[in-house]
Amino acid sequence: MKIAIIQLGINDEETKEQRLLRVEGIIDKLKGSDLIILPELWNIGFFSYERYHTESETLDGELVSRLSAKARKKNSYIFTGSFVEERNGKFYNTCVLLDRRGQIIGDYSKIHLFGYGSKERELLSAGEKIEVIDTEFGKVGLSICYDLRFPELYRRMADKGAEIIISCAAWPYPRVENWDVLNKARAIENQCYYLASGCAGTSKGKAFIGRSMVVDPWGTVVTSASERETILKAEIYPENVPKIREEFTPLKDRILK
Repeated sequence: MKIAIIQLGINDEETKEQRLLRVEGIIDKLKGSDLIILPELWNIGFFSYERYHTESETLDGELVSRLSAKARKKNSYIFTGSFVEERNGKFYNTCVLLDRRGQIIGDYSKIHLFGYGSKERELLSAGEKIEVIDTEFGKVGLSICYDLRFPELYRRMADKGAEIIISCAAWPYPRVENWDVLNKARAIENQCYYLASGCAGTSKGKAFIGRSMVVDPWGTVVTSASERETILKAEIYPENVPKIREEFTPLKDRILK
């Protein structure tokens, strides 16, 4: 299974349309990717709180529709990264997984909204649904940024059979070590592939760490990025996950549940 993570560099000068056009151009140049992954709130920037409501999307809106067309054109799954979704008068930090036909096969709204001086918790509503999706590669779980600090969410995904977990983030400095360690921990403790996509660049003067990575079920970093915009590519083997879990059995050996 071939992965391409778009570690997008963002700034405050681009409009949402300009950035979407740039992403479409990047996707057009990719070749042979089974799964293309984008980061968190890449279309407006995480810290652009004033844009959350005015530039929100819907699941049948332009952003998802245009990425759906790219999924069909490239014959690739696309994880849209997250965007602010308006739904029934409320707003959510939502991501979508599209299959090769461009169909929505799963969506997830961020359960753990960030505080610590962020306005995300003030402006958005928390999701309630844990999402694990059947795909041709196996079961895929979805998560977003701050979720990473809550291991019980990922254990629930593993209990639902997740063999791959995708996480999109807009992780700021200075908590680099936290990001590096937690990504590996979530892979190790759930014996799964962990695909982490991060933003590069800045939003409202705050710099993102980038550092997208692919981690295997043993916690080995298959490949990782620096803080700059890049395309991170890797090949993973999710068909090996059931065998790994059968041979080395901490998930089965749990006593406290």
